[in-house]
Amino acid sequence: MQNRYTHLLFDIDGTLVDTEKTGVESLRKTVKTLMNNEMTYDEGYRFFGIPSHLVPGILGYSQAEEFIKNWQSNFMELSYYMTLFPGVSDLLHELKKQGFKMGVVTSRSRFELDFDKNFTQVKDCFDIEITADVTTKHKPDPDPAWAYMKMAGEMEGRTISADECLFLGDTIYDYRCGHDAGCDFALADWRNRGLQDIPAEHRFTSAYELRELLMPIPPRDA
Repeated sequence: MQNRYTHLLFDIDGTLVDTEKTGVESLRKTVKTLMNNEMTYDEGYRFFGIPSHLVPGILGYSQAEEFIKNWQSNFMELSYYMTLFPGVSDLLHELKKQGFKMGVVTSRSRFELDFDKNFTQVKDCFDIEITADVTTKHKPDPDPAWAYMKMAGEMEGRTISADECLFLGDTIYDYRCGHDAGCDFALADWRNRGLQDIPAEHRFTSAYELRELLMPIPPRDA
């Protein structure tokens, strides 16, 4: 069985790198500092995966720039919680050897991406990095996915079709970004929470399941 996907577009947070605790705890600390509110972990988790620039408005905090700056500082302070999900590094390097073209499509800034020591372990696997600095519009808008396809096409000297691209992410924002660009979507569900009302052509809960999806073992001859 041959997989039709030749280009893999990966979200980072919650897809490749386990950033949940760092993201939630840094948000809780920011809310406590700037709004003097005690936010529970479960309340904070509801914002996990939402593009960070939208969060101050949702919370009713008018000074968005101040909020984001404080949150970024707290995020970096608590970054020691972050780690690659099990098996991700080996799988990405295997996919690279097998000839897959791969890129990251993230809401992180270039600074935030370069700061992450976990990402540097797999950085060499990726041909293209679409950060928040690359496009004017961000997830859930399809522009970041389109930017990847444009850059990949320039590198290969041909038009990259959305049909050959698989977008891998963990939130509805990832789904909308990829699907609205015409890509199939694979939901990263490392904690096995289920689809969570996120439509997906594929779903995986481990590096093994993702490998089986992308590099299926041919059936044995009878």
